[in-house]
Amino acid sequence: MAVASAVVAGPGSGDFSDLREIKKQLLSVAERSRERGLQHSGKWASELAFALDPLPMSELPPPPVLTEDDARDLDAYTLAKSYFDLKEYDRAAYFLRGCKSQKAYFLYMYSRYLSFCFCFAGPLEKGQVKNEALRELRLELSKKHKARELDGFGLYLYGVVLRKLDLVKEAIDVFVEATHVLPLHWGAWLELCNLITDKEMLKFLSLPDTWMKEFFLAHIYTELQLIEEALQKYQSLIDAGFSKSTYIISQIAVAYHNIRDIDKALSIFNELRKQDPYRIENMDTFSNLLYVRSMKPELSYLAHNLCEIDKYRVETCCVIGNYYSLRSQHEKAALYFQRALKLNPRYLGAWTLMGHEYMEMKNTSAAIQAYRHAIEVNKRDYRAWYGLGQTYEILKIPNDSRMLVALGECYEKLNQLVEAKKCYWRAYAVGDVEKMALVKLAKLHEQLNESEQAAQCYIKYIQDIYSCGEIVEHLEVSTAFRYLAQYYFKCKLWDEASACAQKCCAFNDTREEGKALLRQILQLRNQGETSTTEIAAPFFLPASLSANNTPTRRVSPLNLSSVTP
Repeated sequence: MAVASAVVAGPGSGDFSDLREIKKQLLSVAERSRERGLQHSGKWASELAFALDPLPMSELPPPPVLTEDDARDLDAYTLAKSYFDLKEYDRAAYFLRGCKSQKAYFLYMYSRYLSFCFCFAGPLEKGQVKNEALRELRLELSKKHKARELDGFGLYLYGVVLRKLDLVKEAIDVFVEATHVLPLHWGAWLELCNLITDKEMLKFLSLPDTWMKEFFLAHIYTELQLIEEALQKYQSLIDAGFSKSTYIISQIAVAYHNIRDIDKALSIFNELRKQDPYRIENMDTFSNLLYVRSMKPELSYLAHNLCEIDKYRVETCCVIGNYYSLRSQHEKAALYFQRALKLNPRYLGAWTLMGHEYMEMKNTSAAIQAYRHAIEVNKRDYRAWYGLGQTYEILKIPNDSRMLVALGECYEKLNQLVEAKKCYWRAYAVGDVEKMALVKLAKLHEQLNESEQAAQCYIKYIQDIYSCGEIVEHLEVSTAFRYLAQYYFKCKLWDEASACAQKCCAFNDTREEGKALLRQILQLRNQGETSTTEIAAPFFLPASLSANNTPTRRVSPLNLSSVTP
């Protein structure tokens, strides 16, 4: 049975006139999130609901209506949920096999996902075995998605799997769809935040008109370091009736921390501690402020207090690490940051702080690795970029491809395209770690209508990706094949255009364009159009790209002497 494509979200964007209705929605989605094991989303909604006035008994939200599938799966779901809560994910998934209800199916797929994450959280985290497991999940969820059988929670999980596979464009589309289908689920909004890299990207998102959008915008403005806009949003939320929300108070404190208004941030964090004395979230940020102010007694008290609450939380480890760092015990500090990363390998703050400790210990190579990991987690983190720049300055090795690509992006945003070209080409020449320099260079040539140079860059990019001998899941491969297919089509090289169009059909985002181009080529051939041979010096793609119809005639060799430094 197909799932409805939209869910009523109540008041529109910026409309907080009916706080009682908003509280009902928050209580409802908190319960639905907990039923599916989404504890963080449930906690966020519960904390926000707690900040609003209590509802009279007559206005409490009714329990959800059970469908026939829900009733049929109830026993299996109840048993599996008890195993899930005890972190027995494989066992939970086993008893949910064959369940049809949305709630049971989500818990089945989510249990499998968490099982994969738990099993491969160590050295094999990025290994082929885990990727195969994620691809299997992606395939199953993709079929459900095409059949329109995923609800808002299912779309959220599908987006998470796509993000784990580095399929960022597809993940963004799915998360946006999830916010339309279930606007009240904060988890989907938060995942979307993590994939938005700049304000321009934000403008092109088609987001639902709901009051949840205001919380999303406030959060993403904070992440993008647009602090003035973020503070305005949070102030408007306080004025709307959320003045008691500890979430909003903590976000305002983080915003002031980001603009280095230390006194204001410290004042807000101290007030937050009075309202929520057992809170652990954001306390690592609080400890950063105490560290900068060299407030040893306060930092010591905070570290001991959090250790009594939960010494195995990531934030607690970071606070203790800061405490030892302030006492110049850098080996112990680094040890606690390592402990934090064992608990959560994607915890940004711990990577950055560990890089700082390695710098203090004069271990620049380890510092570089830590800063690089931080940038992999969040490319927007200026502290990691600054730390990485410092280490390269110390080592006098300015030719790191990531720094050159980042510099090229800066020049591109300043519309200094010749300088951007130089940076991207140099990043490729010195050994492109992320294999993105040629793609960015190709797109610059596209902007400047330099089609032959763009095609040459895309060809070289495809060569490099396939020569690695890895299963290709790289983000821009489909983009490269799409451009080359169109380029060869314009050049009337039907065989080459057909081969690239066939490659496009292997990717979700270019499949329809590839099929359309193949139909056009077939039609032109049937009309007697012949392929041209008037192409400059040959350039070859590796034969391993395709068993049949691999393009052989190519554009002339790339000449970048004019832009090479």
